[in-house]
Amino acid sequence: MLDVPARSKGRAPVLIVLHQERSSAGRVGQMLEEKGFPLDIRRPVLGEPLPQTLEAHSGAVVFGGPMSANDPDSFVRAETDWLAVPLKEKKPFLGICLGAQMLVRHLGGKVEADRDGRVEIGWYPIRPTEHGRLLMRWPQMVYHFHREGFDLPHGCQLLAEGDVYRNQAFRYGQQAWGLQFHAELTRAMMQRWVVHGAHRFIMPNAQQGREHLEGRMIFDAPLRAWLSEFLDLVFVKNPHFA
Repeated sequence: MLDVPARSKGRAPVLIVLHQERSSAGRVGQMLEEKGFPLDIRRPVLGEPLPQTLEAHSGAVVFGGPMSANDPDSFVRAETDWLAVPLKEKKPFLGICLGAQMLVRHLGGKVEADRDGRVEIGWYPIRPTEHGRLLMRWPQMVYHFHREGFDLPHGCQLLAEGDVYRNQAFRYGQQAWGLQFHAELTRAMMQRWVVHGAHRFIMPNAQQGREHLEGRMIFDAPLRAWLSEFLDLVFVKNPHFA
């Protein structure tokens, strides 16, 4: 809990980077606004530029998308290179799925599919590492929608691991964080993903749409509570603001 109302602190906006015209910052955006952070939403894939500095921002969140961090598209490379800005300026940075994979690529790591072609699409368990447990309590089940994972570049600290793709959450230095899973989905967002992503449910290890929605009823409440605490850890309690 904050000792004074968040909005009275006059926080600078958080940069939100999305990858489709209709993409949303979901609960991450909602929670950041509740914590007093305005949102500066940009979509580089549509030609919107990223700032050359984050001096006027409290940090940045790069979200997921249907593309791969390995894609040759110019905006993918430009976004990946742009991550030098928050890292150099030591501003809080959170990469979610594609955003985490871009951070891995920027740090010299590899992003690749499971050798057996398995995916994580649906609800799967994660386990916090010792480092992760020291930071906070973690949910047992989280929501995934990805075909690729990543290795852990030098200097990164693994916070949570999974069964098919081991590296599920990591930290680089004090300011940069990466999550392979999605805690940001509202119910409406999950329903859209289940409809538009249904063609992927035939992939090895993918769950069917009904399992996505049934799992939400069981596992979403602890995931939502975790997300709020995690955003406090990244943006509110960050030593950058001390």
